[in-house]
Amino acid sequence: MKYCRFMNGQNEIGYGVIQGEMIQLLDKNFLDPSNKQTNAWVSLDEVTLLAPVLPSKVICVGLNYALHAKELNHALPDDPVIFLKPPTCVIGPDEEILYPNMSQRVDYEAELAVIIGTTIKDVTEAEAIEGIFGYSCANDVTARDLQKKDGQWTRGKSFDTFCPIGPWIVTEVDPSQLDVRLLLNGMVKQSSNTRNFMASVPKLVSFISQVMTLLPGDVVLTGTPEGIGPMLPGDEVIVEIQSIGQLRNTLR
Repeated sequence: MKYCRFMNGQNEIGYGVIQGEMIQLLDKNFLDPSNKQTNAWVSLDEVTLLAPVLPSKVICVGLNYALHAKELNHALPDDPVIFLKPPTCVIGPDEEILYPNMSQRVDYEAELAVIIGTTIKDVTEAEAIEGIFGYSCANDVTARDLQKKDGQWTRGKSFDTFCPIGPWIVTEVDPSQLDVRLLLNGMVKQSSNTRNFMASVPKLVSFISQVMTLLPGDVVLTGTPEGIGPMLPGDEVIVEIQSIGQLRNTLR
């Protein structure tokens, strides 16, 4: 299934299931287990797709591809390296990423996003899979110069608009073998596959759940492959993930 969150022409927010070029409306948020499909439909081109979820937190994983760790001159970690982005970072497809005045280098980072479906804490890897609702595309936008300057990652990762997610959530996906690409102004800058993860999706979710409670709608970003680089105002950046789709944003 392919789920979306959208705004219609009356500025009303709705939820639905995408089928072809149409959306079948749901009576509630798709994360609500009591939601039902209605008999109402709307065309995709009549709505604006929004970030598919409004998470309480975005938990990010650093250095989950060995070649990315190498390009940053980092040793391979013994445990997953995790950090947080605030929910105010989140934007949706076709929204603008804002270049902060205090940064001189803003980078793209294509990532597979894991959308949590139920409240989970201290779960095994097998239980972690049961707690996942689906998968989306994300861009872990980073002010690289500030990340290096600060020696920790909060400021460089946390500016408003620094976490595009979308354009929808796909539920029937095997996260272990997905091509992940990033295109900057039509040129491929990152290209890898989730089979190159050092820690699998079940391991990541289980590990994070040992640290903090994950709530429905929370997002886990699973790390970016090698090939990170800067964006400039006016650039178009696309995160493309096999079996999910394309997340397109521009930088302003």
